[in-house]
Amino acid sequence: MDSKIGRPRFVIEAAEAESMAKQSGFASAAELLPSLVKSAQALARPPISNYHVGTVGLGSTGRIFFGANIEFPGLPLNNSIHAEQFLVTNLSLNAEPSLPCFAVSAAPCGHCRQFLQELRAAPGIRILITDDNNNHHHHLSSAADDNNHRLRRRYQDLSTILPHRFGPDDLLSKDVPLILERHNNDLALVIPPLPLENGNLNGGGGNRGKEEDLKLEALEAANRSHAPYSKCPSGVALMDCEGKVYRGSYMESAAYNPSLGPVQAAIVAYIVGGGAGYERIVAAALVEKEGVPVMQEATARLLLATVAPKCELKVFHCRSKRQ
Repeated sequence: MDSKIGRPRFVIEAAEAESMAKQSGFASAAELLPSLVKSAQALARPPISNYHVGTVGLGSTGRIFFGANIEFPGLPLNNSIHAEQFLVTNLSLNAEPSLPCFAVSAAPCGHCRQFLQELRAAPGIRILITDDNNNHHHHLSSAADDNNHRLRRRYQDLSTILPHRFGPDDLLSKDVPLILERHNNDLALVIPPLPLENGNLNGGGGNRGKEEDLKLEALEAANRSHAPYSKCPSGVALMDCEGKVYRGSYMESAAYNPSLGPVQAAIVAYIVGGGAGYERIVAAALVEKEGVPVMQEATARLLLATVAPKCELKVFHCRSKRQ
């Protein structure tokens, strides 16, 4: 918990991570990660399965990032956010360039092993699975227990749990940016004519100003979207009842199904940013291309109508500036 503001923390800065490792008797922040996994599990929101998954990653900048699984009652299970997807999104939100290693409470499912392939040099990412005995009961263990098991816990390469990988190297040239690398999809909004009200152009006042801000945030998210396979980038911006904005970018997988939708990415941003109940989300903007093979609008409306019924979603279209 962040003692200053009383909310869960999803990022630990590098200096603090190093200090925590030394105070706990660890030689490095990487050794500290397994002891933080239980804290990551406590951040999970799995009201359907009641199965808490937590993961903690060490970025190349020395910062530590948390991830946890998120489920949504009333929606198909494929709308869930896996802990590893949450972790990668958290890294992306904080402009972390790479993920050298991470610890996770249970062995990643095939879905997540595939999603992680969208990171550069994925086979060499180091992974430590803390649930050595495949124990599905997530009771808090003591620090002494963690220390007793520390010596037998070892990192392994991600390639050892996905030995025959299929991923970006099979479909993309080496110069195409992957997740966590800088994207600029060079998109511009398609601007419709302003509506007329009582014979006058509608200026819209304060509401139009907020809508404009939300739209531009969603455009920025679309420009950062990782969609090299479908060429259908998209982005979502959410606004809570306090006027705070949280944006999320669509992130594709070479295997398609493990792709993470822009609403899910924005919900991760909302949670990381201190958002509590989804009912506090009152407005959303989606920016995507019109008439392309992959469209997000229908799924975005379904998800938001279910988890945040007060939320008004507006959809805007974009095109490449090169067109």
